[in-house]
Parts: sequence; structure tokens; C-alpha cells
Amino acid sequence: MDHPVGPVLRMCDEVESVVAAIRDDNPDIDIEVVDRGAYVRVQGPGRVRVTEASLQHHLGPSFELRSLQTMLSSFAGRIRTSSDEISWEWATKRSGASA
Repeated sequence: MDHPVGPVLRMCDEVESVVAAIRDDNPDIDIEVVDRGAYVRVQGPGRVRVTEASLQHHLGPSFELRSLQTMLSSFAGRIRTSSDEISWEWATKRSGASA
């Protein structure tokens, strides 16, 4: 896979539901899940996103996007957050960096 990005989630009861939400929000890419026992690496090429709406669909309407951040042990790529979405993107160059 070229430029894999995405979250690394601590193993918990909600992991499968989070993975299902990520798959729903990224229907056009192949999401790879690597189970390492204590954590699960979820990755896709270039850009992976998950929305609060998809998480609520799988985890219940009271689930808040910020709750996902407590499940993250790490991630690959540049993370971007908004009020309704978290995304991980492949970063080729940092903003403001000189060549």
C-alpha cells in the first residue's frame, strides 16, 4: 500500500464499530486492519476519514467525536480534526518548511 495513513486504536469493545464507521466513510478505498492484540492499526492509502455521524450510527447517538481521541494510541499521517470529522492524510511536506 502506498502512503498508509490512519489511526492506531487501543483494543477495546468499540474497536469493531469504529472500524465499521471508518469503512463506511471511505467506501472507495481498501481499508486494512492489522490486529496486534493490544492495539489495532487501521490504514488506507493517502487519506482516511471518519465522521461523527458514522460513529454515532455504529456506537449510538450519544457518542461524541472527541471520545475517539481517547481510543487513539497513535496514528500515521497528518491528523486533522473538525467539529464533525477526523482525517489522517499523507504529508509530503510540512507547511512553512523550506526546500
